[in-house]
Amino acid sequence: MLPLKIFLVKNYLEESHWMINIKHVFFDLDHTLWDFDRNSKLAFRKVFEINDLTMPFEDFIEIYVPINKQYWKWYREDRVTKSQLRYGRLLKTFKKLGKPVTDGLIHKLSDDYITYLPENNHLFDGVLELLSYLSEKYSLHIITNGFEEVQQSKIQLSGLSSFFNTITTSENVGVKKPHPKIFQHAIKLANASIENSIMIGDTYEADIVGAQNIKMQSICFNYHKAILPKEVITVNRISDIASHL
Repeated sequence: MLPLKIFLVKNYLEESHWMINIKHVFFDLDHTLWDFDRNSKLAFRKVFEINDLTMPFEDFIEIYVPINKQYWKWYREDRVTKSQLRYGRLLKTFKKLGKPVTDGLIHKLSDDYITYLPENNHLFDGVLELLSYLSEKYSLHIITNGFEEVQQSKIQLSGLSSFFNTITTSENVGVKKPHPKIFQHAIKLANASIENSIMIGDTYEADIVGAQNIKMQSICFNYHKAILPKEVITVNRISDIASHL
């Protein structure tokens, strides 16, 4: 039987989910730090304006968002390529809207979207304060499945770059989260270890399962209120990460 003092400390740690031995904190970027939905919508408004699209904007966004989410799932699973994702999500959206568009216009809209997406760089409330707090205690890093050329711009233009020591993108590594190789590459690049690292992200399948697969600690930023296994440590606000670290 454990001595009472050790038992109480152990029980407290388990109940509070207080992380121990952590030196390196790895973050996802989109939907975790960078408010992708808000910034994406603003980028599409610009794309609509410069291409004189007359269809109802809100109708487009309502249909596009779940289609885009599905394509990103397929992209993680290597069921579509980067170019197929960029083209297919728009084609399927316009088809569902009943709006015929040419291949040329779809390609232009896709290119314009990628161009203007990093122009808007809203972060979730509390991100900068959290990173300022954590950066005094831990080494911070990013692991992202997003496109290399866009992610680097987002990080620079949003004022995040000064907080992070390393940035690992799926295009650089050649595999996407949740593949173990991208986590192992990021840990090696950071000169960290699985035991002293933790992953924070919003997507259960990519961020949390990916970390679990290599026995890395994790916290899910579950702002979308997904139903997750009970053992997954979750927060509903990004600022709540501070209570665990």
